[in-house]
Amino acid sequence: MSNRKSPLLNLADPLVNSGYQRRRIIKDHLARIMVSLGGCSVILAIAVIFWFLLSSVLPLFKSAAVHFQAPVAVSHAVVNDEIVGMGMEERGRLAVRFIKQGQLVFFSPTDGSVVAQKQLPLANVEVTAFSHDPLSGWAVWGLSDGRILVLQVAYRSTYTNDVAGVEPEVIYPYGQEPLVLFENQQAISRLTLLVDDEGVLTVAGVASSGQVVVAHYAAEEEFSLDEDAVSGPQYVTIDNLQDGRDFLVLADAGRWLYVVDDNGVLNLFALDWDNGQGVLLSRTRLLDDQATVTSMISLLGGSSLLVGDSSGTISQWFPLRDERLINMHRVRQFSEQRAPIVRLLSEARRKGFVALDASGYLGVYYTTSERCLGVFKVIADATAPRAFSALSLSASGQQLLLEDREGVLYNAQVDNEYPEVSWSSLWEKVWYEGYASPDYIWQSSAATNDFEPKFSLVPLTFGTIKAAFYAMLFAMPLAIMAAIYTAYFMAPAMRKTVKPTIEIMEALPTVILGFLAGLWLAPFMEEHLVGLLTLLWVMPLGILVFGLFWQRLSGRWQTAIKGWHGAVLIPVVIVIVWLSFALGGVLEDWWFDGDVRRSLSQMGIDFDQRNALVVGVAMGFAVIPTIFSIAEDAIFSVPKQLSMGSLALGATPWQTLVRVVLPTASPGIFSAVMMGMGRAVGETMIVLMATGNTPVMDFSVFEGMRTLSANIAVEMPEAEVESTHYRLLFLAALVLFMMTFFFNTLAEIIRTRLRKKYGDL
Repeated sequence: MSNRKSPLLNLADPLVNSGYQRRRIIKDHLARIMVSLGGCSVILAIAVIFWFLLSSVLPLFKSAAVHFQAPVAVSHAVVNDEIVGMGMEERGRLAVRFIKQGQLVFFSPTDGSVVAQKQLPLANVEVTAFSHDPLSGWAVWGLSDGRILVLQVAYRSTYTNDVAGVEPEVIYPYGQEPLVLFENQQAISRLTLLVDDEGVLTVAGVASSGQVVVAHYAAEEEFSLDEDAVSGPQYVTIDNLQDGRDFLVLADAGRWLYVVDDNGVLNLFALDWDNGQGVLLSRTRLLDDQATVTSMISLLGGSSLLVGDSSGTISQWFPLRDERLINMHRVRQFSEQRAPIVRLLSEARRKGFVALDASGYLGVYYTTSERCLGVFKVIADATAPRAFSALSLSASGQQLLLEDREGVLYNAQVDNEYPEVSWSSLWEKVWYEGYASPDYIWQSSAATNDFEPKFSLVPLTFGTIKAAFYAMLFAMPLAIMAAIYTAYFMAPAMRKTVKPTIEIMEALPTVILGFLAGLWLAPFMEEHLVGLLTLLWVMPLGILVFGLFWQRLSGRWQTAIKGWHGAVLIPVVIVIVWLSFALGGVLEDWWFDGDVRRSLSQMGIDFDQRNALVVGVAMGFAVIPTIFSIAEDAIFSVPKQLSMGSLALGATPWQTLVRVVLPTASPGIFSAVMMGMGRAVGETMIVLMATGNTPVMDFSVFEGMRTLSANIAVEMPEAEVESTHYRLLFLAALVLFMMTFFFNTLAEIIRTRLRKKYGDL
């Protein structure tokens, strides 16, 4: 074993006897420790950032959980065949049972105790049909004389001795007198209702004879208690259905009616209120011959239909216009449940729904993300399937209530915070309502509550890559060529001025560059677009012509300004720029009839004033100093003996540059390029101010984009904390973090290999 000791501890060594040597070794040791601590702290900071982003994102991909409480019985006994519906208060504090005899029983979902009972004014008439929207509280009772009674169940918050409570309230928006639906006083066998945001009630009913009537009832005073006068009911009659009417659904603010007949054929009618007729738009067979429709509802917004069948499959349909026809299209389906679907219930504020099958399993789904968030057995220890008479979901979507045929209540807490997110909704094409085909779309908010959030990260990632590509396409050739000339050909006196000048450009705030790009550069480039495009080929041609002219000058001139060629070229470049813009105006009049934008539009090319060309130029100026500085240092640091030896062996300066200097400096040049790429990928303010921030998937240089960083800057201040939108912005930040980490890692691997390859030159 070696007896050699650490230099710090071996103070008896004659080389370290002096106090100077001791201090030097101590400083060296401390510096080594500080550098190590600095490196470890950087790695730790990156790991902490990564963990913070990841912990903010992971909840998005959790499945739903349904926690059932101990079952209880409602103290108000009733034959369960007479329960026609059930509803809940928004937060699940109170529930209501609709009894066929026209009675409303309000009770506590937790213990089943009855809070209040309301009797409807239904004297000497029998209830033959019922329809209820459990999310809004509206209910319609169909009577044996062809009339309907409309009511709304509401809940009023109360405070007694500083204790919050809730009291039920029954509102008759159209009066307590039943409204006429069938003038021939036929008994109503089926009903459905729809109330729009303006308080206009639309009711569709099927009479015992099979006739379908749809009616509009508009109240003069919206939602008053008992004093409303119903004005001008309008009727649409549909008689051209040959088969039975199993299911009715109103949609599109009462302009469309869906009717499913006994054969499983969906009939779509446009309701012509002026002529009182229903126009048949399409007939679509929903299922094959082996299955039957068992349940049908509309999703939030009324555009999509959910159809449950006897095989346990749930399919989503919505209408699309094919040329001049409107046809129903099956967009997606869910097959996680195997027993017949007996009840479907949509959420009040999202495109989600719950499904109950005949075997007692409850499924939680979300349509846009195509996620089955879980299938849960309502009664875990049941040996045989239990039949359920009612199902209700609170408007918040967090409380679920079921009642079986024996009068037992099953109250459940639903934990389903982020159903909108899945791999397919983030990175694959999604078929959204109203769109002709699946597409990548980012649209996180809208002015309507019926909005379907669109959370595809593909347009944002595409925009990030597009912005970086055009910025690097502009900056990389200029920066690298400028670095080569400055480090290898430029006179030392001129280099002392040029290099600091370019490097100080990096201190210019990017918000200033973005401001100038958005308010000055974008309009300027739009006005002189042809001149700018002309400059792309006039500039190299003009410099080439000047170079040929320079070669013909005498050697004395060439020797006198050796290394100062850049200064000589300044007036040449100015003349070429002026000539290009002057020639651009002539070419625009000649080739494009004086309006290049109109000509591009006629060719099918869209043009935005704030486009990728503007971003490429503006961001290029921000990236050039980074690439130039690192690349110039790498080239200038190549040992002089290498280039001198090459020149001494007879190589020309260009041969020396290409075969000796650039290979030796290639690791540094590559690092410069990757540093510039990282700067371009993460740039925010320039992209934010110099583009239209439209998340489009088009690589055209004449259209804008939206990047990940700009999207975070725009939407984070408006995102609700802990919401899906909020966490998705953290996911966008994580994607951006991973992109830069990937590029930097790849750059380091390539740089290391280049250094090993050319390190021995």
